[in-house]
Amino acid sequence: MRDTVLNAMTVDVEDFFHVSAFESIIKPEQWQDYQPRVDTNTKRLLDLFAKHNIKSTFFVLGWVAERYPELIKEIHNQGHEIASHGYEHRRATEQTRAEFHADVLRSKTHLEDLLGEKLTGYRAPSFSIGYNNEWAFEVLAELGFAYSSSTYPVKHDLYGTPDWPRFAYQRKEGIIEIPIPTHRFLGRQTPIGGGGYFRLYPYAFTKYLVKSYLEKEQQPYSFYFHPWEIDAEQPRLTQAPLKSRFRHYINLDKTYGKLENLIQDFSWGTMKDVYNIAAK
Repeated sequence: MRDTVLNAMTVDVEDFFHVSAFESIIKPEQWQDYQPRVDTNTKRLLDLFAKHNIKSTFFVLGWVAERYPELIKEIHNQGHEIASHGYEHRRATEQTRAEFHADVLRSKTHLEDLLGEKLTGYRAPSFSIGYNNEWAFEVLAELGFAYSSSTYPVKHDLYGTPDWPRFAYQRKEGIIEIPIPTHRFLGRQTPIGGGGYFRLYPYAFTKYLVKSYLEKEQQPYSFYFHPWEIDAEQPRLTQAPLKSRFRHYINLDKTYGKLENLIQDFSWGTMKDVYNIAAK
């Protein structure tokens, strides 16, 4: 029986060659050398969501939106929320304030022109807003965003703000920040928000962690993943570092089934609906 608490389903719409795990071997100017798979994989997700009658927030990379405008319109036409994932999938920690502003503005402008409505949400690639670039929240406020989901309160080699708030909160810049969920046990925070951890954990363990989070914290849960995570047939980049290959390819063949189980066991909606966020 499906749990009745409404939680946020989110999708970071990017392709396998965009990910931070491969940024050391694939530069943006080389993206054109790879055959995109994001269109087909995202349509599979749309079919799955329609089958189970759920809505999601799609954090769309501007690069993808420029090349697949009909896909983005179809996501929107099916009643899902469109939000920004920036344009080039550069981590915010690797950009100056001016570069970050330009990247986010380019994505936001293109998506708003495409859809004919204002965006309210943004997610930084690899949850890359943290201790050294809090100015990013000021930029997001300047650009008219109402919320962000760009922090993960865990320790990780690419991201992490372990001592920042674990639940949605209003920042001084005027932005609502919605951190990725964690399970707190014996003073330590375990990542439970999705992505590689979802593929790594047995589904029964994930289900236990989500139920425990909902019961203990009395907060809505938010889940994230990527279209490439349901694509076991994607090319294998053997030149990538071993750790990167492990993170990216682990259990790709099991993700779709686990995702369908998660959808059926819990109730899902968009970020805007779950957190009652109005456009600015």
